Amino acid sequence: MRYAIYFCPTVDDPLSRTAAVWLGRDAFTGSAQSRMAEEGFQTEELDALTADPRRYGFHATLKAPFQLAEGMSEDDLLVAIAAFAEKTAPLEIPSVIVGQLGPFFALIPERLHPPLQEFAASVVQTFEPFRAPLSEIDIERRKPDSLPLRQRDNLVRWGYPYVFDEFRFHMTLTGPIPDAQAPAMAKILKDRFAGFIGRPLRIDGLALFVEPERGAPFLVHSRLPLTGAQPNG
Repeated sequence: MRYAIYFCPTVDDPLSRTAAVWLGRDAFTGSAQSRMAEEGFQTEELDALTADPRRYGFHATLKAPFQLAEGMSEDDLLVAIAAFAEKTAPLEIPSVIVGQLGPFFALIPERLHPPLQEFAASVVQTFEPFRAPLSEIDIERRKPDSLPLRQRDNLVRWGYPYVFDEFRFHMTLTGPIPDAQAPAMAKILKDRFAGFIGRPLRIDGLALFVEPERGAPFLVHSRLPLTGAQPNG
């Protein structure tokens, strides 16, 4: 069993519904969603191009998948998430867009938002005691020799290369897209997610996702709203 601490909208949020249909799977229920072909892409091709984000479910990574540290239990983790959510205030990304991170498409902030960076860093640090160290096999899966030094150090120290200064909030919508198909994919995604582009995205909860066994689809175990008060000033 692996756990991950993600952000995702609530199960009935229009963004969750739109993303589930696009990815072909609802991470809250595990149910498959029917898909239609899109201009330039057959159904089977779209299934292949969204296979990776479909397995993980629609989310933004805050604390990457981890096994529990020795002496820690799922109940301990749930208590800690509840305590964190109770003292942490929601925040809002001023505007999100469909963009690319390398060959992948995702919903991303239109520009870097410092309060979001601080929030993500606090999640990484707060829940680090619950994470078992990565095995050598897990480290090698990340191809550390291909990473810049800081990301390689993050991988060893925090279990994920993209934390703190290297963190970029993203809600993944595709796997790698060949360059020749990228313009067509960008158009499809901008059409599909038009109702959310250029608008704020409220970060108002923490979701615990679980992977029952290695390689299995991730499921939402629970989602807790952030209920802390906004700081004065």
